[in-house]
Amino acid sequence: TTPGVSGLIVFRYLSREVMVTLSAVSAVLLVIIMSGRFIKYLAQAASGALDPGSLFLIMGFRLPGFMQLILPLGLFLGILLAYGRLYLESEMTVLSATGMSQQRLLGMTLVPAAFVALVVAWLSLSLAPQGANQFQLLLNKQDALTEFDTLEPGRFQSLSDGSRVTYTEELTNDRTNLSGVFISQKNLGQDAKDRGISVLVAEKGRQEVRPDGSRWLVLDNGYRYDGQPGLADYRAIQYDTYGVLLPKPDVSDEVTDRDAIPTLDLIGNPEPRAIAELQWRISLPLLVFVVTLIAVPLSRVNPRQGRFLKLLPAILLYMGYLTMLISARGALEKGKLSPVLGLWWVHILFLAIGLGLLYWEPLRLKLASRRSVKEMARG
Repeated sequence: TTPGVSGLIVFRYLSREVMVTLSAVSAVLLVIIMSGRFIKYLAQAASGALDPGSLFLIMGFRLPGFMQLILPLGLFLGILLAYGRLYLESEMTVLSATGMSQQRLLGMTLVPAAFVALVVAWLSLSLAPQGANQFQLLLNKQDALTEFDTLEPGRFQSLSDGSRVTYTEELTNDRTNLSGVFISQKNLGQDAKDRGISVLVAEKGRQEVRPDGSRWLVLDNGYRYDGQPGLADYRAIQYDTYGVLLPKPDVSDEVTDRDAIPTLDLIGNPEPRAIAELQWRISLPLLVFVVTLIAVPLSRVNPRQGRFLKLLPAILLYMGYLTMLISARGALEKGKLSPVLGLWWVHILFLAIGLGLLYWEPLRLKLASRRSVKEMARG
């Protein structure tokens, strides 16, 4: 085969190894992160803070935000594991004997890295803000739900402020008719005698929407008990029909989260928080190229030492990189850093580290060769 064809074969082989490992590592990381978040949202749904039917929709909106952080780490680990295996099985030794230098290996690796960087840029600049915006709007709708919108039969349901607890034995699918109703509500009157607890029990109840838009829970055949715990002056009232006014849903369209602001709205905004958010979104694609530069020389291992020898230091280096970016972002938000310096100094620092790792081995061999020549000349 001609050199060009053989080089293309090697490029396709190396790219396939990196992308396959990247996909496997990213899938594992995604499952771990999504599982943790899903358990958190599931606990909120169990407590009535979220509608159980919207859980998967919430996870879908959060997915781009997770992926923009997972892909750079997946690529970094993918290069370390894929190339580490090739060094361990002496395949890289064979490639080096045919003229594969570290610089050429880096050049081939930058091609799949550029593809990953484009995906991360699309996620961080466009898709993740859209998902965060929809997530915020969905949370606004969840906050506007009454306890009856998330009520489940056989479970005590509390308002977010703890002022009322509701229970029903049975509830129809359309959430309009209840049976075996229990409601405990705190009375927050100005007078001490008006404070205490009101307890409502009823055989059945139904939700009604009046012409003015107000929502009422109408209870039939029950009792109301008013009083203060610890005192014996409870008042009991039997009723045939009793109405309870439900809070009027107030759905807000306001989105305040900075990660939900469209990227175009951040450009030209002089506020430190907007500048920090814009630089953070740009930093994620840049992160892909810098970690690729760091990972290629770190993946070079001695077959006798195993490919996991440099894995822990490499991960610590990556975590240091990400931690410094997050710290610089926080300092920029508070106005402690100049927007000109911003987050760019962190990228420049680790770019220098990557270049040092890339050229350290050839430089060391060159110096050792010169030393040997001088010693032979003296001898």
